[in-house]
Amino acid sequence: MTATGPSLRELIAAPHPDHAPLPPAAPSEPGVHELRGVPYAEVEGGRPLELDLWMPRASRTAPLPLVLFVHGGAWRRGRRDDMGMRTRHWAPGPFARIAAEGFAVACADYRLSGEATFPAPLDDLRAALRWLTLRSAELGVDTSRTIVWGESAGGHLASLLALTHAEPPLGGAVIWYGPSDLTTARGRFAPEDAATPEALMIGTAPAAAPERARAASPLTHAHADAPPFLLVHGEQDTMVDCSHSQSLTSALENAGSPVELRTVQHADHGWHGLADDQVEGLFTHSLAFAHRLVG
Repeated sequence: MTATGPSLRELIAAPHPDHAPLPPAAPSEPGVHELRGVPYAEVEGGRPLELDLWMPRASRTAPLPLVLFVHGGAWRRGRRDDMGMRTRHWAPGPFARIAAEGFAVACADYRLSGEATFPAPLDDLRAALRWLTLRSAELGVDTSRTIVWGESAGGHLASLLALTHAEPPLGGAVIWYGPSDLTTARGRFAPEDAATPEALMIGTAPAAAPERARAASPLTHAHADAPPFLLVHGEQDTMVDCSHSQSLTSALENAGSPVELRTVQHADHGWHGLADDQVEGLFTHSLAFAHRLVG
């Protein structure tokens, strides 16, 4: 009797991310090492989804808390390892700085609006958390102490993840100038316009699909058991009106969930208009918030 082995198609395929070997860690900034381009999910008919990891090199006896970073780019572009234009010149970079403070940092791909529409990008972030939890012992991370941190469109997705993900529940959210409401005209955004980044993300003008727009709006998901939020927004933001963070703050407060709002005078989107030391201060404040939540 001949044993049946894997098919040729199965042999040709790359190992599934659930059990594929991790790439070797490479030294990064002092005290930090990186794992770049780690596949975490396979998408039928699409590119493999990958994440980058920054880890402190110091020996440790307990698993690390995790920062899951979600990049911006109007849901249509962007790089997973980019915290925004005002941090690109930092040395050490922002993720190495977070890792040096005792966190593991994962920066995950998600499908952009030219590849798939909502809820695909949110599903991808859930898949990243699933993979990080599955491989947590190997990585030395504790995903029950996850802080999701996002900027701009990534702040929108990070808010949704924090408000809707149940297992494991997130420990908190740091949201920089993220949209919270796709149903109401705010600033330059008009829900009737089918050409906006928001419309491209959900697949149609939000006004033409109100239930889909509500499902994609963090504002509608505020609830009493939400993790603590830090919302940071420029008062002169010309791309995502500051009222997005103000309204989400009110919704979380009304639900009885802990939230801190910090609005920034003279700041446009991406912290344009601020001095370097002010941007550093916002980063330091956000990192301190994350530290308080994970103990």
